[in-house]
Amino acid sequence: MAKKAGEYVESTGKRKSAVARVRLFHARGKDKSVTLDGVTIKQGEIFVNKKPIEKIFASKAHKVRYLSPLKLVNAEGKFAISILVKGGGAEGQLEAVIHGLARALEKSDKEKIRPTLKKAGFLTRDARIRERRKVGTGGRARRKKQSPKR
Repeated sequence: MAKKAGEYVESTGKRKSAVARVRLFHARGKDKSVTLDGVTIKQGEIFVNKKPIEKIFASKAHKVRYLSPLKLVNAEGKFAISILVKGGGAEGQLEAVIHGLARALEKSDKEKIRPTLKKAGFLTRDARIRERRKVGTGGRARRKKQSPKR
């Protein structure tokens, strides 16, 4: 478990073609903040791709979902969180963030947190990905070519 200022716990969350790199910083000192690439993240804040998470995932339903692993283990406001997300769409990115947060929390204190997150299903990787396009299907994965009407 990281204890000094500037130390962090890092993990990766994935969903479909989206990948999220999550870092939980133990912000300490007077201002309880961490500076990364010119962006200052205070304790309790979450930044995604150098922007506040509220700008990336704006709806209230999204907020409930991405805060759920933190609320489950009573870790809200304990970390300065930096997330880098690449690939996929908005929903895939959100699920990758949730998966990455859960895995990072698990790494921070395995004995206490893992059973709670595991029971809630946050540590399970949803492996469903987009099916590739097959030759002769007219542009889609499962579509068959139309038979001739003769």
